[in-house]
Amino acid sequence: MKMVKTVTRKVPATKNVPAAKKAATTKKSISDLEKKIGKVPKFFKELTTNDPEMFELVMKFEQHIWDEGKLSKKTKKLIAISIAAALRDQHAVRAQLAGAANLGVTKAEVEEALRVTFLLSGMPAYVYGKAQLDDVMKK
Repeated sequence: MKMVKTVTRKVPATKNVPAAKKAATTKKSISDLEKKIGKVPKFFKELTTNDPEMFELVMKFEQHIWDEGKLSKKTKKLIAISIAAALRDQHAVRAQLAGAANLGVTKAEVEEALRVTFLLSGMPAYVYGKAQLDDVMKK
């Protein structure tokens, strides 16, 4: 006789939450994310309906990354801007710059971070980030 082991899978708590409450929580999550990073990409908003479990996991991970830790949120934001500039990702640079204003990041601080980017990623990354900075943060 062959023994079969039964495996049970934990269901995420949101599976038991009424649809209206889930929708309100999702809207708040998107709103909170927009305050942090600026414009949220359309494909990411679509995850809320196309793959809500993935959306939830990404939001938890995002929260973990952006929480205060050994580095301040402001420092993390400067790192994010620099990485996005090094990758020459216009959407990411602009979104991170928009979110930077909400954290009190100054244009001078971004310029200094971009100089570090220049040192490690070269002139094109610096020029790219600087162009986005001058367009998004006028002062």
